[in-house]
Amino acid sequence: MSTEVDSAFDIAFWFLDIAERSCEHLQPQKLQRLLFLSQAYYGVAFEGRKLMPAVFVADERGPLEPNVYIAFSRGRPKLDAELFLPFEVESFLEALWRRFGHYSADRLTRMTKETIAYRQAYKQGRRTEIVFEAMRLSFARGSEAPVLDQVIKPKVLRTQSGRPVAVKAWDPLAKSAMKPPGRGGS
Repeated sequence: MSTEVDSAFDIAFWFLDIAERSCEHLQPQKLQRLLFLSQAYYGVAFEGRKLMPAVFVADERGPLEPNVYIAFSRGRPKLDAELFLPFEVESFLEALWRRFGHYSADRLTRMTKETIAYRQAYKQGRRTEIVFEAMRLSFARGSEAPVLDQVIKPKVLRTQSGRPVAVKAWDPLAKSAMKPPGRGGS
């Protein structure tokens, strides 16, 4: 299955950078939960597409991506990660950060450990892989965590007259709703 970014490290660095800009220290456990939430909610929001090539396992502390966990065990590693993410991905992550960035690591851990996907994997044994489709379904239902509409809200800007306008990425291949201007007088 293809992914939107090349590496889970791209997303981890994005979260670390936004936390730093927000003058917040991002604890390793909180980073792990944000990665898990971003993968699951991205799958819900974008019809089963994966955000990043990552494998999450059910650890006793909560869901974690073991490669990122080990790489960050002694602080931010020196890796070549993508600094500029696609507009769609960055907009999605900004919305996720607005919704969950202020949550404590403990609150995020409780929320993610309550998901059916985590509980099923952990029941099979420590460090069992949490299947992506199970993650996606856990968050699509919204019984253990907020539903997508409560997490990913469209970015709304205002025109100079104050009218709200929803903002989305320009897609030159999308069919335009605008009709060509008519000829002659009307």
